[in-house]
Amino acid sequence: MAFEPPRRLVRALGETAPDGDEWLEKLPGAVEQAVAQRELTVERVQVPGGRSSVVLLVRRADGTPAVLKLAPRRARPQSEAAALAHWGGLGAVQVLEADGPAGVLLLERLHPEVSVRSLPEAKALLEAAGTLRRLWVPPPQDHVFETVAQRTGRQAAAMAAAAGDAEVAPLVAAALAAREELLIAPPEQRLLHGTFRQSKVLAGERMPWLAVGPDPVVGECAFDLARLVRDRVEDLIASPSGASITRRRIKRLAESLEVDQERLRGWTLFRAVESGVRALRVGRPKDAELLLEFAGWV
Repeated sequence: MAFEPPRRLVRALGETAPDGDEWLEKLPGAVEQAVAQRELTVERVQVPGGRSSVVLLVRRADGTPAVLKLAPRRARPQSEAAALAHWGGLGAVQVLEADGPAGVLLLERLHPEVSVRSLPEAKALLEAAGTLRRLWVPPPQDHVFETVAQRTGRQAAAMAAAAGDAEVAPLVAAALAAREELLIAPPEQRLLHGTFRQSKVLAGERMPWLAVGPDPVVGECAFDLARLVRDRVEDLIASPSGASITRRRIKRLAESLEVDQERLRGWTLFRAVESGVRALRVGRPKDAELLLEFAGWV
């Protein structure tokens, strides 16, 4: 089959591997092999697709619609497969077949063109929050998932390098201080989606809405919810009352999901600054500007 990876994926992988990406070079052959081994019929490649994997809409030999997903090792596909298996379809897409070492997942077909983000904002936040609540379960015993402390530790080290930039130094310092305080006594340890936002919740058949694309991590619920706070950040920045809307959103989400408001505020600050600094580092200044302005409101 003729295959060309989506441009969005190529650009994103170029940010993390500017000197070339062996996985991307081998991707056409890997797709062909994965399709042939499972006797799949490819309908189309999902575009624009994600920033860390390629997704194809396929049909199995018996005609059942499915999704074939291939991801590089650094995207932690084995971890994604383990989390989806642990959730068992409750609140998240179901795994039909997984080859973690090869980075290949065969998943139930949802409706990729219909995400929670397509709903009016208030309704979207409500549905997204309800989906997220279902995912917050105790992790498996002896799990091998990364913890919030481990993930944010790596991120904090990269952020510290930006502390020499006078424009971002105050925000970086505040975010790093918030992280240190938040890690002292987390209120719970749950399996978290890790990269949850409205576009990660798709319409399904078994349930109205199901989460996809986790980068699972174990830690407190406020960490997961923090990414949802800044959804539609472009609209927030464009609004003359964006700062007050952001503060109300933190309060409303914290209350509806029974999360401590100050802990949610702290993780929202850390995650926004981390994303903004990373955007600066890989050459996306417009994204960085939006994220750091948002962080300043928190």
